[in-house]
Amino acid sequence: MKKLIRRVRSQPPPFFRKIRNIGLVLTTIATAVVTLPVALPAIVVTISGYAAAAGATATAISQLTLYEEPLDWQEEE
Repeated sequence: MKKLIRRVRSQPPPFFRKIRNIGLVLTTIATAVVTLPVALPAIVVTISGYAAAAGATATAISQLTLYEEPLDWQEEE
């Protein structure tokens, strides 16, 4: 559990920060489309639901990614 808390509190690498932000924007837009008070075609609502799920997944995975120094396998020999 401590590892999970450490991962959530730490800053992800720059690439994953961009992916996290894109996921947040995608989720926000998709949620806004789904909750619009006007009648939309079913395909638009369905695609928005999938986009919200994909954005939330990308955000969660990106936030839990850590940058760690690569292992130097030469030192063990």
